[in-house]
Amino acid sequence: MDMEIAVIEQRKEKIKILRERGILAYPNDFKITHHIKDILTSYGDKDAEDLERSNEIFYLAGRIMALRTFGKAAFIHFQDATGRLQAYFRQDVLGKEQYKIFKLLDIGDIIGIEGRLFRTKTGELTIFVNSFKLLTKSLRPLPEKYHGLRDIETRYRKRYLDLIVNQGVKEVFLNRTKAIHYIREFFIERDFIEVETPIMQIIPGGALARPFKTYHNTLGISLYLRVAPELYLKRLLVGGLERVFELSRNFRNEGIDADHNPEFTMLEFYEAYATYEDLMKLTEELISSLAKNLFGRCKISYQGREIDLTPPYSRIDFLDSLLNIGNVPEEVLRDKEKIISYAQALGAKLRPGEGVGKALAKLFEKTVEPRLIQPTFVIGYPIEVSPLARRNEKNPEIADRFELFIAGKEIANGFSELNDPEDQRQRLEAQSMKKLAGDEEAHPLDEDFITALEYGMPPAAGEGIGIDRLIMILTDSPCIRDVILFPLLRPEKDETTI
Repeated sequence: MDMEIAVIEQRKEKIKILRERGILAYPNDFKITHHIKDILTSYGDKDAEDLERSNEIFYLAGRIMALRTFGKAAFIHFQDATGRLQAYFRQDVLGKEQYKIFKLLDIGDIIGIEGRLFRTKTGELTIFVNSFKLLTKSLRPLPEKYHGLRDIETRYRKRYLDLIVNQGVKEVFLNRTKAIHYIREFFIERDFIEVETPIMQIIPGGALARPFKTYHNTLGISLYLRVAPELYLKRLLVGGLERVFELSRNFRNEGIDADHNPEFTMLEFYEAYATYEDLMKLTEELISSLAKNLFGRCKISYQGREIDLTPPYSRIDFLDSLLNIGNVPEEVLRDKEKIISYAQALGAKLRPGEGVGKALAKLFEKTVEPRLIQPTFVIGYPIEVSPLARRNEKNPEIADRFELFIAGKEIANGFSELNDPEDQRQRLEAQSMKKLAGDEEAHPLDEDFITALEYGMPPAAGEGIGIDRLIMILTDSPCIRDVILFPLLRPEKDETTI
């Protein structure tokens, strides 16, 4: 740290020298004509003779990433948002005074360059600098050249540095942006309407999760950050918007691990006159076409395993998966008491009032979920863990519901929607009783939502897709924090809090 302080002081001294010479350290009057990607695309295959015949002058700007001086000449590598390029400086071209200014530059500084293209003796495409201008003086040194920024927590905490020095990180977030843009266009092309629903809610609902609580001073009421937009999107189905979707930030006051961040991005969409089976087909189409759009193929690699996103995806019944994949003994699955004791023996913690359905769900999480590597739809979930889903007509103990798993991760949850207001009231009342009994993931009864259903919601299906987890798989990222620009971290000791 002492060395960094010394570097900062040296650079501040350089700023003082520059100002004495009438040079601003932070001007804002340089105009570029090209980005580095433009140069590489248009001139990357030109030979030295072609470049020499060209008289085109380029104005580029970027951050100095490497610097080598050879007395009266120097090379730098600089990068902008689109790529990296080499530049060549010579004292006899710039003049002694300008070259003295150049020698005050450091790695990390942002400069504007004017020059023409040529190839060095080693064949590297390079811009021959006619003039340059300091645009931003960097006070702090970038991470050391050969070791880079590798400490995971530092990378997350100082994402701006991570983006500067680790090019693969920038690619991850560029692909994330492309993916979200594609998803949005996918639904718009299919006549879905993009909507926005409240982030602050009087009654949280739409998922079994512990919410964040806040307070509105003027109204004098407690509010909750949404755990899901589901109940508001269903209100829109009642209102006659038959196809809606929302790309939303949701908030759940839960643990942090490789697959969970308290603030995350969810896609939720609802379609009237559709079933959960229709949505499974739509999901296959969405994910496979998204992979093709990003990479030109459906086969990708995730953490050393090949994942084939080509439809159709495998489908398996929930109970069958416990038997055939989770290796839960058949005699256990036939006895409700044995199910609960078996789940508890494997470490599952059940709250008071949680029954067989919850025990089965926790058994599934422990024994089946990690083994679902290739895209797999699991159907037939217990009704106890599906409070907003339609009952199956042939077996009222299960819901018309699916979850999609890829690489051992839950990616999507969808179901045919429950639109019977009496059935919905009973289930939400049961949730409310669990809330009163101390279940922080259960929610109170939302009377306005029941009222909306009483006006009549058309038969429909809805689904939520975890965007962060989907991006993890598409970008071969092992942790959810690798695909969130600024994940939540415990504050450092020297960070101030209010």
